[in-house]
Amino acid sequence: MLEWSEFAVAFLAFYGSHMIPARPAVRGRLSDILGERLYLLVYASLSILLLAWLVEAAARAPYVPLWERAAWQNLVPLTLMLPACLLAAFGPGASGGLSLGSKRDAPLDCARPGIAAITRHPLLWALTLWSLAHMVPNGDLAHGILFGSFALTALLGMVAFDRRTQRKLGSGRWQDIARTTAFVPFARGLGAIGLDHPWLRALAGLALYLLLLTLHDAVIGVSPL
Repeated sequence: MLEWSEFAVAFLAFYGSHMIPARPAVRGRLSDILGERLYLLVYASLSILLLAWLVEAAARAPYVPLWERAAWQNLVPLTLMLPACLLAAFGPGASGGLSLGSKRDAPLDCARPGIAAITRHPLLWALTLWSLAHMVPNGDLAHGILFGSFALTALLGMVAFDRRTQRKLGSGRWQDIARTTAFVPFARGLGAIGLDHPWLRALAGLALYLLLLTLHDAVIGVSPL
């Protein structure tokens, strides 16, 4: 069991760093002490450091195979990471306050829902696709726990955001939103009226995808190709 201790501690530290500040009283207190901008900077920096530690701890954990490695598995992240990067590019600053990264001070215009017409949760779906894409070629127990927990957390987060929005806005307003937006990406088709800077965001998503392809070997130590 001691061989799993680093992974267990890193796992608990990463999720604890997200769950504890998520409590409104804790977040408000930290924001008051540090100021909003410094709090966000510290929170983001700590999250990146703990994520890097968690990924490294998973690589150092005992290897317990869940399925055999095959060459075709590399095609899964190569395929899924493109829509993941595009969703990540369209998520920040979306109107409506419906999900992670969206603007809470800008109510959703159901006639022009933007990215919400494709999915209400672009950033969380990007995390889900990233997790599932990397789980396939990493068929061992530690990485299964790592990427599986990320995917499950993102999916549960989507449900929680929808329930919070319905509770906050009421059933009538929520029904209007549900009719013009989607939970699962592209469940209502490809059209999305009111996208914010669509070509610029699409280029940003493509640039992110190419950047990850270029730096993956140097940073992670594994070639994606």
